[in-house]
Amino acid sequence: MKFSVSKDKLLEGLSTVQNVVSTRTTLPILSNVLLQAVEGELRLTTTDLDVGVRGRVEAHVERTGATTLPARRLFSIVRELPAAEIYAEVDTKNLASIRSGSSYFKILGLPEEEFPPLARFENAKEFSIAQKDLKDALRKTSYAISTDETRYVLNGILFSFKENKLTAVATDGRRLALVDLELEFPRSQEIDVIVPTKAVLELQRLVKEEGDVKVSIGENQIAFELNDALLVSKLIEGNYPNYRQVIPAEAKERITLEREVFLNAVRRVSLLASEKSNSVKLIFSKGNMDIVAVTPDVGEGKESLPVMYKGKDFSIAFNPEFLMAPLRNLPNDEVFLDLIDEMSPGVIKIHGAFLYVLMPMRLS
Repeated sequence: MKFSVSKDKLLEGLSTVQNVVSTRTTLPILSNVLLQAVEGELRLTTTDLDVGVRGRVEAHVERTGATTLPARRLFSIVRELPAAEIYAEVDTKNLASIRSGSSYFKILGLPEEEFPPLARFENAKEFSIAQKDLKDALRKTSYAISTDETRYVLNGILFSFKENKLTAVATDGRRLALVDLELEFPRSQEIDVIVPTKAVLELQRLVKEEGDVKVSIGENQIAFELNDALLVSKLIEGNYPNYRQVIPAEAKERITLEREVFLNAVRRVSLLASEKSNSVKLIFSKGNMDIVAVTPDVGEGKESLPVMYKGKDFSIAFNPEFLMAPLRNLPNDEVFLDLIDEMSPGVIKIHGAFLYVLMPMRLS
């Protein structure tokens, strides 16, 4: 194969696909990127057998062909090349010669045949989602994914395609984030799937503000096509827990808060929260909310915010990191904190199809 390509385009293409490449793999081929030179373009593919990404860049192809080269090393070389244009040629023994300006490199690759192919999607269920809506949904939920590998069904986001909407849910058992997106599709397409964390992270890198994402769901695999890229991932097998049952019924109190002001106050007070208890207390009295953290042997932090509150005096404690997570990832100026009592979960809502359920911490 023989081709020339602009340095910027190749760099962009490699950065699209190289995050999937594992640094600790027993199969050398999985450290490589598959390069396929076809008419007018260069296709780049990487996989770790669970998640695969394919991108493509414009190229001037003199001789079509394919090979695989070490992905991270190739990226490092391309990034440092002195000239804007790169000329590459690969012989029958997968030895790649790369020229750019006064630089010349030879890299030994592995044959294309050794590279595991990405899954094919025949008779798949297909959906089309606006990229900006998907990007927004992932941002509002992904921070709540569990990192506990013993509860593997929680190590991803549930995508529930039901009743003309996509519900995205993430939970780690102590908090739950949920977003609904309106979406039209026939009832025959209804399905629940769990997309693993690694695929969610890659998808977040790929989604932009414009255009649509084509989603294809096959037997235990999911594919996302967007912006000249294809992301393919295995799905997590198993049943997601019934998340509806942890969402509290009607709240007794709704406190309206300025998101930024509330976030900054919790962040400052949490500096005094102890590593052991790791909690901040919200204390409500008429027209006021105190945010308090007390750590014996260290000291205490306290902030007072005026709020529209007319109920009886009471307090509830939350993990400050969990309380701040949705506040950091919501664009809204105003949020609502719905409460029942000291022992029931608190719920953060906005004007829109989002909610965040947070279990309280026991007050000692």
